[in-house]
Amino acid sequence: MISYKYYRTLLIILLITGYFNVSAQDAQLPTPWTNDAMQASVPLSEYPRPQLQRDEWICLNGKWDYQGGKGAPVALHPQAPASFEGVHEKILVPYCPESFLSGIRRKQEINMWYQKTFELPAVWKGKQIILHFGAVDHSATVFINGKKAGTHEGGYDAFNFNITPFLKSGSNTLIVAAQDLNDGRTPSGKNGPRGDYTFTSGIWQTVWLEPVSSNYIKSIRLLPDVDGRRLKVFVNSDGANKIAAVASDGHKTVSYTDAVAGTYFYLPIEKPVLWSPDTPFLYDLKLTLYNADGSVADEVKSYFGMRDIKLGKLNGVVRPLLNGKFVMQLGLLDQGYWPDGVLTAPTEEALKSDISFTKKAGYNLIRKHMKTEPQRFYYWADKMGLLVWQDMPAIWYQHEDTAATRKAFRKELKAIMDEHYNSPSIITWVPFNENWGAFDVKEITNWVKAYDPSRLVNGNSGFNNNPDYQKPYGDPGNGDYVDTHIYVGPYSASVPDDKRAASLGEFGGVGLFTRGHMWPIENNAYAYEPTQAALTDRYILLLEQVEQLMKYRGLSVAIYTQTTDVEHEVNGLLTYDRKVEKMQVERIKEVNQAVMEESKKMND
Repeated sequence: MISYKYYRTLLIILLITGYFNVSAQDAQLPTPWTNDAMQASVPLSEYPRPQLQRDEWICLNGKWDYQGGKGAPVALHPQAPASFEGVHEKILVPYCPESFLSGIRRKQEINMWYQKTFELPAVWKGKQIILHFGAVDHSATVFINGKKAGTHEGGYDAFNFNITPFLKSGSNTLIVAAQDLNDGRTPSGKNGPRGDYTFTSGIWQTVWLEPVSSNYIKSIRLLPDVDGRRLKVFVNSDGANKIAAVASDGHKTVSYTDAVAGTYFYLPIEKPVLWSPDTPFLYDLKLTLYNADGSVADEVKSYFGMRDIKLGKLNGVVRPLLNGKFVMQLGLLDQGYWPDGVLTAPTEEALKSDISFTKKAGYNLIRKHMKTEPQRFYYWADKMGLLVWQDMPAIWYQHEDTAATRKAFRKELKAIMDEHYNSPSIITWVPFNENWGAFDVKEITNWVKAYDPSRLVNGNSGFNNNPDYQKPYGDPGNGDYVDTHIYVGPYSASVPDDKRAASLGEFGGVGLFTRGHMWPIENNAYAYEPTQAALTDRYILLLEQVEQLMKYRGLSVAIYTQTTDVEHEVNGLLTYDRKVEKMQVERIKEVNQAVMEESKKMND
């Protein structure tokens, strides 16, 4: 008879070797979607690229073999994949290994190895196969059946490889090596050595496969021209170049044109329905690529919104004008962190929920702070109607090894702008925040403006603040906004100059302790109120002050900190687990809408 002591010893050995993963058994702070994510065989299985959509694809999210921790092989640009013989640890992709939902939940991974087997459908025979990654932090090397398929640097932008030459019939093996030193020398935002929250690494957005023909549409670029009543289109194709473009309003065809890939062309929109937060109307777009013999090479579905954003003078004051009209931009600082998935929302419903709540509370803007999101996030912002300010995740040690660090920042900034260029919700790019990792701010602000003149640029949001480890760059003096951060505020906010609008890029930050719904760490805020009613009263007072600044001091934007609590910060409108509304939302909506209505009267 085998003794209890034997079973106990065996169990300890299995736990130590990772055969059973117990490091993530209990969620520290579960959200309403935690269980759904854990039970999904393929989590986050929605089509990941709504503005370039094909019917056929396979989601590779789910359980993968995993190697990490101190004993993992070095994963920076290896020439051959690591062996997975005897490896029993599993990770749930696309959740980062530091998260509860991943099943790993180690403090900080540096070298990570992932393995997944897959088979291709028989109907894909003869197609080229593209392997897509939404995001991997930070350096990724991909192997198919032991052969290197490609490498990528950058933690926030999507990338793909044509893996057709490496495939075989039957089962195929995909291995991803990822390394994230998290040393502040690549863009990392709050997810860095001087950031405030849990470090994350590795795969954190959807991995998927897609079949295409030898000639196919690789990317598209869409630019609404409201004044010209047309849509400017660029199609980047691999091979054939004859294009047919059809725009529709959901019921009937609005416009049709034949064109050529590789050059800009226009789709007339004679009576455009304008996109705005009040009326977030989206047109459908179908693009068909033809071979030289007239056969269809590829067909993709997309969408676009007709809107413009520019500066103009209203009663002598420079203000941002959406579709030619001023409306006060009232928003929330949105950091997009989750207690169960960290950088990754647990489910699609969770991803939508923060946007839905922001609309419910009467805001028209979110500032996506120090991170990017999967493309589906911007799709819901486009569809539900929220303006977006998109931050570039900060680099921290920009003065060290400048040839490498600054090049990495510029490269990823361009990649992020390219990836999200087509979303009508994004109206402002924010290259730097509070001088964090700031360098060449004036030049980079000018570059962003030149690269995307269709949007506004806030070169250094909160230039009046500065980390103590470097000298402040300060106000670059260019771009489209004079932007200060005032906690609690809002008085002393910036005023417009003769070329730039005034923005209060962050203010508020008033906290409320909510027992049973806080991250297990010392919690703090810029100020505190004791009850939901008192916090709501304080917010209403702040908004009444914002209204005074809007009317009499030229303020055009006010962004309150923040959508949700985040780890140690308890200054959200929602708790970190998204289970408690910390303010009386109907009253918040009422005052937000009242301020916006006053701003609209200024156009008369």
